[in-house]
Amino acid sequence: MQNIIEMTGISKRFGVVQALEDVDLVFHPSKVLALVGENGAGKSTLMRILEGVFPPDTGTVAVDGQPVSFSESREAHETGIRVIHQEPEIVPEMTVAENIFIGAMPRKAGYLLDRADMLRQTRELLTDFGMENDLRPEGKCDKLGPAQRQMIEIIRAVRAGGRLIAFDEPTSSLTDDEARRLFKIVRRLRDEGAAIIYISHRLNEIIDLADQVSVLRDGRIVSTTSIGEETADTIAQKMVGRELNTLFHRTSKVRDDLILQVEGMSSEAVKDVTLNIYAGEVVGLGGLMGAGRSELAKAIFGYDHILEGRVIMGGKKLPSGNTAAAIQAGIGFAPEDRKHEALLLMRSILENASMVIPDLVSTWWFFSRKQATQVVGEAARAMKIKAPSLDTLVSDLSGGNQQKVVLARWLARSPKLLILDEPTRGIDVGAKSEIYKLIDDLAARGIAILLISSEMPELIGLADRTIVMAEGRVQAELTGDEITEEEILKYAMSETTAAA
Repeated sequence: MQNIIEMTGISKRFGVVQALEDVDLVFHPSKVLALVGENGAGKSTLMRILEGVFPPDTGTVAVDGQPVSFSESREAHETGIRVIHQEPEIVPEMTVAENIFIGAMPRKAGYLLDRADMLRQTRELLTDFGMENDLRPEGKCDKLGPAQRQMIEIIRAVRAGGRLIAFDEPTSSLTDDEARRLFKIVRRLRDEGAAIIYISHRLNEIIDLADQVSVLRDGRIVSTTSIGEETADTIAQKMVGRELNTLFHRTSKVRDDLILQVEGMSSEAVKDVTLNIYAGEVVGLGGLMGAGRSELAKAIFGYDHILEGRVIMGGKKLPSGNTAAAIQAGIGFAPEDRKHEALLLMRSILENASMVIPDLVSTWWFFSRKQATQVVGEAARAMKIKAPSLDTLVSDLSGGNQQKVVLARWLARSPKLLILDEPTRGIDVGAKSEIYKLIDDLAARGIAILLISSEMPELIGLADRTIVMAEGRVQAELTGDEITEEEILKYAMSETTAAA
C-alpha cells in the first residue's frame, strides 16, 4: 500500500529563528499519528507547510510517492489534505450552515444556491456530532463561544472529507462530553481509511487515540515510536528534554488580608454569588461549560454589568461595568479567548504588554520606548517568551507564547488580584509547568489568584479552595481533601433550586 503523505528533509527559517530542521514524517492510511511538542517546537509551521500556506526552504512533500508543490491551501484541499486549526476560522456574520459549507455550498440547476438542501445536510451533520441541541443551522455565529466555533470548524473539515486530516489541539475548547464525541469521529475516519494527524498537549488523549507518536523539539523530530512503547511521562520528558518531577508547585501560604469581596452579585448570567479571596490564596472555579464561571470573572473585572450586589476591592466598591476602575483597583484578567479578547494580533509583544501599564512606560504623558523595553523585557524574560525580539508580532507567536504575553502584561502591572480563565488552554506540558510555578510565585508575593479551569488536575493541584458553579450559581465550596474530581463533578452536574 502506498503511503498517503511523506515529508522528507523539511526545513524552514523565519529570520534568525530556525523553525524546522530536516524533518522526516510518514503518514499511513488507517493510522493515527500523534504529533507532540512544546509551544514553539514547530508543529504549526509543519502543518502550514503541509497545507500549502507557505513552502519549505528545503525538503519535499510527496503524495502517493509523487512530489507536490502547493502554492495555496486550496490546492492541498483538492489533494485531500485538511488541517483543522486550533483557532477556528469562522465568519461571524454567516450562519452555522454557511460556515460549514463555505466554498462548497450545494447548488441546484448548476448555479442557484440550494439553501434547503444545505440546511438539511447541516441538521444531519449536527445530529451526527451530537450538536443538534447546541447549534442551529440558520443561527448566526457572532455570539458563539470558543467551543461551539471549534465544533463548526471540525464538522466543516470532516464533511469535506480527506485522505489526510490533521487535528490541531481539537479539544482545547471542548467539554469532556464533546471530546468523547470527537474521539468517535476520529476513530471512524481512521477505520474508513484516512490518515490522521493528531496534535494535542493532553497526553492521555494521545495514549488513548494514537497508533504512533512523533515528538518534535526545537524544530527537529527527536523520536517516532509505537504508542505502546510510551507513557504520558516518557512523552513529556522527550518533549521538554528533561524529567518533570512534578507539574504543580504550591509553596505559598494564604495570608489574612482580604483582597476581594463579592456580595450577592447577579448579572445576566450569574445569580446571587458571594465569595471572598485572601492575599496569597489560589481559589479555583470549577464547573461545566455554561456554568457561569467566565461570566462571573467578567462581571468582577467590569466587562459585564452587575444587576445586583457589589464587588469590593481594598474596602472600596467598584463601579459596575468599568474595567478601568477594576485595573486601577489592582485586578488583572487573562480571558479564555485570548485572541479575540486580550490581544492585538498585528501589534508587537512590546505594544501588547504595554497596554495596561501606561503609567510605567511614559514620561510626561509620552510613551517611552526605553522604559517600555525595560519593564516589558523583564516580564517577558520571567515568562520565558520565545521570540526573536519584543518587536515580534503577536500573530507570529505560538498559542502558548501568546498566552505568556497576556500574563507578562499583568506581571508587569503587579496586580493584587489576578483572574486566570483557562490559562493553560492549548499549552504544552513544559509551558504548563512554568505557568503553574508562576501562579505559586505570584501567590507567594501575596497576589490573590482566581483560577478558572476545566482541567481537574489543575484545580486539585493548585487551588487552596475550589468553588463549583452550575447554572450561574455557586453549588459548593471545597477545601483540602474535598477537592476531588468526584466531588467537583457531583456539584457541577447538580441542578440548582430556587433556594440555592
